[in-house]
Amino acid sequence: MLQRPKEINPWQPGLHRTFQAHDGDNVVEIQRKNYFGPGQFYCVETICAPCGVVIAWTKFDKSESPTNILNFLNQVYPTEESRPNYICIDKACQVLRTAIANKSWEVWEKTTRFIVDAFHYINHRKSDYLCRKWCNPGPLNGSAPNLIQIAQDKQGHDYLQRAFNTQVYILLLIFRSQSYYSNF
Repeated sequence: MLQRPKEINPWQPGLHRTFQAHDGDNVVEIQRKNYFGPGQFYCVETICAPCGVVIAWTKFDKSESPTNILNFLNQVYPTEESRPNYICIDKACQVLRTAIANKSWEVWEKTTRFIVDAFHYINHRKSDYLCRKWCNPGPLNGSAPNLIQIAQDKQGHDYLQRAFNTQVYILLLIFRSQSYYSNF
């Protein structure tokens, strides 16, 4: 059974837990008085296609750390041929930093670009060069043409806009190029 944070069901003993912030890396070990109640998981991580189809999911028991995310991605996409062109997640810049530090980026950089959701990018781009340069969900420098499209305003003037609404997805979003999904 999956539970929301701080949710206590009538059949559960009262649990005294400390809650970790969503982006926190430090895991606090919880001392239990007994082990008669069911454990809780920190979160459920889901990989979805842009159309909303769930590709894979897993439960993270203690944290949604970048290392856990990379391990999950490696399980779901074990070969270069199976990897998507883009992975959109709110922690993309942290996942990218971890991948660079543990040398797994040498494998992922050949096939995949990690991008953040638009909300994260707007709030994070000024203070984080790595995020601004490599995790931009709508780069205008031509480095990711599948993420940008030309649209028209009410007066018929062309302007550039993001091709994918990353705010719709609160889950780990995986997608290839636009042409890949245009056949569905």
